[in-house]
Amino acid sequence: MSRLVALIVLIGTLVSTAVADVVVVTADHMIDVNSGRTVDRPQITIQDGRIQSIGTQGAPVASDARRVDLGHVTLMPGFIDMHVHLTSDPSLGGYKSLAFTDNFWTVVGVANAKKTLEAGFTSVRNVGSQNYDDVAIKQGIDGGYIIGPRIVPATYAIGATGGHCDATEFPPSMVVPAPAVADGPDAIRATVRKLRKYGAEVIKFCGTGGVFSKTDSVSGQQYSLMEMTALVQEAHMLGLKVAVHAHGAAGIKDAIRAGVDTIEHASLADPESFALARSHGTYFSMDIYDDDYILAEGVRNGTFAESLEKERQIGRKQREAFKAATAAGVKMIFGTDGGVYPNGDNAKQFVTMVTWGMTPLQAIQSATITAAEALGRSSDVGSIEVGRYGDLVGVIGDPLTDISCLQTIAFVMKGGEVIKNTITATR
Repeated sequence: MSRLVALIVLIGTLVSTAVADVVVVTADHMIDVNSGRTVDRPQITIQDGRIQSIGTQGAPVASDARRVDLGHVTLMPGFIDMHVHLTSDPSLGGYKSLAFTDNFWTVVGVANAKKTLEAGFTSVRNVGSQNYDDVAIKQGIDGGYIIGPRIVPATYAIGATGGHCDATEFPPSMVVPAPAVADGPDAIRATVRKLRKYGAEVIKFCGTGGVFSKTDSVSGQQYSLMEMTALVQEAHMLGLKVAVHAHGAAGIKDAIRAGVDTIEHASLADPESFALARSHGTYFSMDIYDDDYILAEGVRNGTFAESLEKERQIGRKQREAFKAATAAGVKMIFGTDGGVYPNGDNAKQFVTMVTWGMTPLQAIQSATITAAEALGRSSDVGSIEVGRYGDLVGVIGDPLTDISCLQTIAFVMKGGEVIKNTITATR
């Protein structure tokens, strides 16, 4: 019997080896996001979706390996956007969205997932969608039915009655389903459990008002410290990280005290917020590109007049807070709020980040190694290292001297599979 078992194991090993998928990627340059160095003539070998080795061109290559020779390209890890809404279309703002059936937004998400991946974002954190649409899209991608990035879904964003994550644009006679509106510690804990049950891999909640909610103050706090603490404790007990939508300083500071992992927007953060974030290890995700798009296109898109006025009040302040937070040493991650602007344009934010105080390397790191760290996925994504997924993007030019070149992605690979290649054919 032992010989038979050994024979079966041997046959299994041989079969596995025979079907192992090996791809070798070469280019003129590669940015090591950990050190900030540019590596010349890299040769990256990927087997079964993960990086097996990183060397210099000319090193031995398996005879049956697929070759992707990119020539004058600079390679980087696939980017990570920590704040997107794939199932949103900003051109359908305000009441215009009511013309569509509920399932329409899943279809929008399928299209946006493809655009986002082709823009070089191989991983995203989807921090809020209706009807568990982000879980459905993730399942479709993972099952090979559609093309898109790796998704960390939040499902619904949790919020207080009448708050930013509630529907406040309708009269009392219109009853709107609100499966994630919860008040008080016990109801909030139960909601966290429910969202996890149906596929949430991160919990997002609204700690303050927002721009696109019609009736609240953008800076007003909407959950107490006790409620925030209950939510964070429940999520962390279940192994989930927590993101909080928070513009106002008071809500930001209480959320940090409660133990949240990332602050989304952080528009009115002050020096005390920065100090708290540093001491707690909290990350800031600040969508500073959006202001340009919202104010330019909002009226055409049907955005509420109240929302446009709120954006005018905080847009510049958010950018100034971003610059101050960067200078203060707060850990900054790349988050765009895709869906507030057109998904697929994610990389436009890199230029804005550099304009407002980051070096090009810091901006790239915010979307790679720092984002992976905030996700708790440093063994999988965010860097070109042995053992991580073969997620690569390539551009013509040097993003360390001209960050705008990241807006024109020439090559995208996800898990060793070529998604986009405008340079050369695979052989």
